[in-house]
Amino acid sequence: MRKIQVQALALVASWLVVAAHAAPAQQTRFDEREVKAVFLLNFVQFVEWPSSAFDSAESPIVIGVLGDDPFGRLLDDVVQGEVVKGRQVTVARFRRAGDVKTCHVLFVSPSEAGMYAQILTVLNGRPTLTVGETESFTSRGMIRFLTERSRIRLEVNLTAAKTAGLTISSNLLRAARIVGAPRS
Repeated sequence: MRKIQVQALALVASWLVVAAHAAPAQQTRFDEREVKAVFLLNFVQFVEWPSSAFDSAESPIVIGVLGDDPFGRLLDDVVQGEVVKGRQVTVARFRRAGDVKTCHVLFVSPSEAGMYAQILTVLNGRPTLTVGETESFTSRGMIRFLTERSRIRLEVNLTAAKTAGLTISSNLLRAARIVGAPRS
């Protein structure tokens, strides 16, 4: 494994596991943007998309950013050279929801908060895992990053994911707060 991937997986694990609190002098400060970028990559490993989400067997998995990009080159660096489930992982950036054609994981920037209803309506039913970080995001979006006690936690709307035809692994859900239960 590449060094950054090993470090990234260790970093994600440290954020997901509820561990005993270390003394303040022992705590390490992490770049929140880097943690979120690594989460976006790792979501690819914990989500199953319907085959219709890909044009062909060679189609890449696309991680997108809609609106102002808080990651800059960081997200590109995290996914560079990554292959997950036999597919290359790529990054795309979008200014408007209407620009999103093929995207598997879409981070919707806080700059778009006033447009969530319109954005999520445009994406409704598409096999796109929507990710945000503002308080109201999971009222219709799928995953929200939230910071609690200096840790990045996840809030997951299972109903929204099921509507999009996505299956989220129980391994990811174990560490998340569930806000929508899928209908059986």
